[in-house]
Amino acid sequence: MDYKDYYKILGVERSASAQEIKKAYRRLARKHHPDVSKEADSVHRMAEINEANAVLSDPEKRAAYDELGTQGMRGGFQPPPHWDEEHTFRPNGGGGADSEDFSDFFDQLFGRSAFSRQSHARGQPPPDLKGRDQHAVIELDLEDSYRGTQRSIQVRTSALDAYGEPQETTRELQVTIPKGVKEGQLIRLAGHGGPGLGHGPAGDMLLEVRFRSDPRWYAKERDVYQHVPIAPWEAALGGPIEVQTLAGTLEVNVPAGWKKGRQLRLRGKGLPAKTPGDMYLLLEVALPPADDAASRQAYEAFAQAFPHFHARS
Repeated sequence: MDYKDYYKILGVERSASAQEIKKAYRRLARKHHPDVSKEADSVHRMAEINEANAVLSDPEKRAAYDELGTQGMRGGFQPPPHWDEEHTFRPNGGGGADSEDFSDFFDQLFGRSAFSRQSHARGQPPPDLKGRDQHAVIELDLEDSYRGTQRSIQVRTSALDAYGEPQETTRELQVTIPKGVKEGQLIRLAGHGGPGLGHGPAGDMLLEVRFRSDPRWYAKERDVYQHVPIAPWEAALGGPIEVQTLAGTLEVNVPAGWKKGRQLRLRGKGLPAKTPGDMYLLLEVALPPADDAASRQAYEAFAQAFPHFHARS
């Protein structure tokens, strides 16, 4: 188990005041909260920030943490001997709902593992507590969201042994992908998180949705944007064309007189929902190659047909 340097995570000195810790936490939370940040690891980063703040903003936990010094930084970490006897904390560290997302390091010192060891050392049965919620990432194609599907994934999770020590394990889960799921949305798998303490229920597994990159299309919230190449004569003259979209083959009408950046809006053809998103077709002119004598001659005739056209004027 790796040592967690909570001061480094918040970007403060070990001598920082309570007010400095509060300011650092608020600044980082505004930057890294998953509702604001576009970073791929925002959920994990925010969990680290919350964990560091839960310890350093609590005088009792901070004092206990400071007693550890920097031991364990160079390798695997284990709580010091008799830690259980010298420090007693409430289950989950009393950190509220977010504490269920904290690391094994926190768990060993302040959370369920520590509380379970304390109970075991005193010959008391552990209380019935719900297991920790756990996070993982699931990568999907945009088509998976549009149609809904089933996925089989493997996730790393932990289970507590008879002494409350976390043991890592890998499990395979079958996941139902609902129609219309968005980038960054969490899919909750009830009862597939960390094990409960005593007779408490297991926590939940929270899967953060990420879409794989696709050159054909991308999504913003529930709106879908698709690149559609069109021939020069279609761009100039307009008319109906067929387009293969997430919604199937659609016939759309291209307006005459193409302009760079033009897009066609198809209402309700985006990701499905009670109020579905829209689909935007991004029209892009594709030029035929001049790779033989006939095609080069056609381009020369085309140039002669427009003697007054200047592309850079």
